[in-house]
Amino acid sequence: MPGPRLQPRKQPRQDRAGATRQRILDAAAHVFADFGYAAGTTNRIAERAEISIGSLYQYFPNKDSILVELMTSHTEDGFALIQRHLTAGLPDSIEGMLRIFVRAAIDNHRDNPRLHRVLFEEAPRPPEFLALLHRSEDAVVAAAEAILAAHPDVRVTETSTAARMVVATIESLVHRLVAGPRPIDPAPFEDELVSMLTRYLTG
Repeated sequence: MPGPRLQPRKQPRQDRAGATRQRILDAAAHVFADFGYAAGTTNRIAERAEISIGSLYQYFPNKDSILVELMTSHTEDGFALIQRHLTAGLPDSIEGMLRIFVRAAIDNHRDNPRLHRVLFEEAPRPPEFLALLHRSEDAVVAAAEAILAAHPDVRVTETSTAARMVVATIESLVHRLVAGPRPIDPAPFEDELVSMLTRYLTG
């Protein structure tokens, strides 16, 4: 769990309090996307949320605690998206399986690419959040390794290494090219990335 400096102060027990907390988080997402980490102040967040700064501090002690909430939500949403795809069943082809991982990463990056860059490039990442990030990545790698080890078309011998390379390649390229400052068209990018990884695994 995050330390006291990063923990939310109030956990809402009523619908109204929950709605206020969500308004703060929504406002913060807009403010950080518009102004960046340094200029994304709690005053601006409170103004965007249309509440007093005192009310904001009833829920969050500082802007870093709000950032941790946004980071955690983003990471958990991305992992949950992959889990839903895996639970729904996988295609037979390795290309179809790879497309699930690639598309999930793209969907998790393109809604608000500027906010994503603030969260993962500008803002400090506390150890507690990094631990969550690593656990989520390890789970995705484990799922990918199980798929690669069982698929008859996969020709690489070190499937554990291949799974880590595939997951890291998807995350890195999607972050740089879909959520980067000069984003490219996701549709042809998805096709090219899936084709590249398919050739690596089956060639």
